[in-house]
Amino acid sequence: MGERTVQRRYFGLTAAAAALGMTAVLTGCGVAGEDGDVTLKLVAADYGTGAADSSQKYWDDLARMFESRNAGIKVDVDVYSWKDVDRKVAEMVEAGDAPDIAQIGAYADYVKQDKLYRTEELVSVPTQANFLPLLSEAGQVERIQYGMPFAASTRLLFFNEELFTDAGIEAPTTWGEISDAAEKLKANGVKYPFALPLGSEESQAETMIWLLSGGGGYMAGDTGAYEIDSDANIRTFRWLKDNLVTPGLTGPVAPGKLDRADAFAAFTRGEVGMLNGHPTLMQAAEKAGVKVGKVPLPGSDGKAKASMGVADWMMAFKEKGHRKEIGRFLDFAYNDTNVLEFSDRHDILPVTISASQAMTEDENHKDLREFLEALPTSELYPFGKTSWAKVSVSVKKNIGAAVAPGGDPSAVLTRIATEAADAEAAE
Repeated sequence: MGERTVQRRYFGLTAAAAALGMTAVLTGCGVAGEDGDVTLKLVAADYGTGAADSSQKYWDDLARMFESRNAGIKVDVDVYSWKDVDRKVAEMVEAGDAPDIAQIGAYADYVKQDKLYRTEELVSVPTQANFLPLLSEAGQVERIQYGMPFAASTRLLFFNEELFTDAGIEAPTTWGEISDAAEKLKANGVKYPFALPLGSEESQAETMIWLLSGGGGYMAGDTGAYEIDSDANIRTFRWLKDNLVTPGLTGPVAPGKLDRADAFAAFTRGEVGMLNGHPTLMQAAEKAGVKVGKVPLPGSDGKAKASMGVADWMMAFKEKGHRKEIGRFLDFAYNDTNVLEFSDRHDILPVTISASQAMTEDENHKDLREFLEALPTSELYPFGKTSWAKVSVSVKKNIGAAVAPGGDPSAVLTRIATEAADAEAAE
């Protein structure tokens, strides 16, 4: 997003939120590093789509602002694409040169290696208490928080309002209505009546969305155990295969070959009737002239068990011992003004209670309210399990075969479940 848009939205924030942010900013004024000059190394992920909106500018601006209020502490920032950032951090850790702070996709492996500070060792009590409870809990391993949520999102069912109007259909409220709507869209010449990206890019997300809508999920309730080949999950993928894929309602590209980026691009071109999307896609589609309708993905007979939430993580490494300086920077980074500005720049949801409330009340953000409302009760990946990374890879590799011609959803989900059990046993 451009600077002008950021400023317009920023000044639309409630006075209470701005005042709260200013208070947090001022608390750091003039405080020096306690052991002389310290340089903190921060590695972060890029949420932009190119040089013009790279996250590097946000972090550079934030670092300079922090430095001006904290004499003796410098912050050196490197921002990498999502394709590279997790690998870059892993290489730094392996080389014995871990960054002080990393903002990446997962933290549990580093907890297992005893590399991270506990959140309570770093930030103030008000900062830690201000994280949304769902996200705070997702950042825990054995009830101790190590991962601090940094960015969040939820998924809703998007539909092209113009294509729906032309086909004489309304937003679906059940799976049956989804398939009926897809049939009418296909009859009306829509290229992708329902885009179902089960390719290797991010099919673990699309899979989880559908598993939750079918009453299942990756996990067996609160047991902490995987239950990927449950009866509910098998029923869900049989329904997808029999009612959307086999009748040709998912478009010209097989779901197992369709990546999320390609499905999203087709939606912005007006070629997709329905798909599961997030706030960034909404903004891109509307900018391209596509009028977007959005509702929670229905369950088989009505409201789904839960929507899927997504979070990315901030963590601090113990290697260089800059605990107090790291904590001071994180308290600064998590004040409302900074949280909301980052959310504005990249069309994502804030991770704190106060910033979420401010965004909900701001008329400039009314198009995000459905996402904000869905977040507190959504379900996230099992981030606290070190096995999740391997399970995610297995889903990406195998799930497309579950809906392919001749594919057997039960066999495919059992294969993934077996690999999940092996990964968990190796934890």
